Amino acid sequence: MIICANNLEKLPGIRHGFFTREGGVSTGIYKGLNCGPGSNDDPDHVFENRNIVAANLGVAGEDLCSLYQVHGSDVMLIQGGYPDDQRPQADGMVTTTPGVALGILTADCAPVLFAEPETGVIGAAHAGWRGALDGVTDMVIEAMMDLGARRSKISAVVGPCISQESYEVGPEFPQYFLDEDAANQEFFIPAARADHFLFNLSDYVHMRLAEAGVGQVESLGLDTGADEARFFSYRRATHRGEPDYGRQISAIALAPALN
Repeated sequence: MIICANNLEKLPGIRHGFFTREGGVSTGIYKGLNCGPGSNDDPDHVFENRNIVAANLGVAGEDLCSLYQVHGSDVMLIQGGYPDDQRPQADGMVTTTPGVALGILTADCAPVLFAEPETGVIGAAHAGWRGALDGVTDMVIEAMMDLGARRSKISAVVGPCISQESYEVGPEFPQYFLDEDAANQEFFIPAARADHFLFNLSDYVHMRLAEAGVGQVESLGLDTGADEARFFSYRRATHRGEPDYGRQISAIALAPALN
């Protein structure tokens, strides 16, 4: 149910997990650990699933915070929990508050978790192609530095997302990236269909993190599109004509202070 990253697992005072869909109480197309309040799943099931995640991270259920994600680059400072219906519209989060978990919901986009344990700053980003191109990961890094984090001490991990083999895009899509930098051609290979391409979202996000100068970057290299047993996938659900889809959560927290 939980996948951990080497870069983050060894850091003192940091708890994290890239949660799969395995476990949980949801049924039907949401079967498993659907943590998306924006889905049409039974809200009670989503609530229970999120409590399962919170318990695994050692935080209170109400302190597992997520966003109303809009494929942008805005970053929120999170200082405590809030109701799901009051989620701020943003795609990045940072905190220095122990016992608060930052949760990113995905179903093909890339979740990115950040930690700088020496100064006690953590962050999280939802990086779809648009947010990644617009620099959501750079904005999280800047927000962490505003809280005292040192760029060279930040560890970042790109979690499970749709792989290049599963991510076919149309003829107009690469130009968005080529307009930014012609070198971005390396993230595209021809697809079987004429004038279509396969895009490597994970490698692109990894490159943005590396170029931002953080201390360590890790990519898990897990494909949400192909691994139905472990991951929800928006693209897979769309291809099947399903009416909705679940969301897995990736979350990070500073361990609560001992009383």
